[in-house]
Amino acid sequence: MLEILWGVKTHSIFDVWSIEHFLTGISIGTAVILYNKKSLGKLFNNISDKIIHPKRINWLKYKYDIILVLFISFMWETIEHYLETGLAGSQVEYWFQGVEFWPNRIITDGGLVLLGYLFAKKFPIMVWPARIISLAWLITHIFIFPHSMYLHYLL
Repeated sequence: MLEILWGVKTHSIFDVWSIEHFLTGISIGTAVILYNKKSLGKLFNNISDKIIHPKRINWLKYKYDIILVLFISFMWETIEHYLETGLAGSQVEYWFQGVEFWPNRIITDGGLVLLGYLFAKKFPIMVWPARIISLAWLITHIFIFPHSMYLHYLL
């Protein structure tokens, strides 16, 4: 029963890479927040109080952030799916260790990236520690371990 919640990515909702999705969501979320401040800030400053109420503007910015974070997340998931099927060669296909379980790919991964964005919005001081941990995680799991599910097979 617990195997469907936590385990190897081919048949579990959460896997060891769920941690990385949360940490990546913090970085992506921060980038989206900064991008929207620069791009949407000028636009909304020109129309505030004239056309749209300022509270409504904040809600629009928030929705735009969520849409952009999920777009980036699902764009990566699409690329990852094709890498898992062997489009980039057999070594990459071996490293990915199979095609991800659909609830993991569609619900959990996107949800954890979005949760990371919300965490970055609430606790901006934690962004750099999360980026450092994320970078260390990626370097360790891509260049040291033989494949992406190695930790699950170790336990």
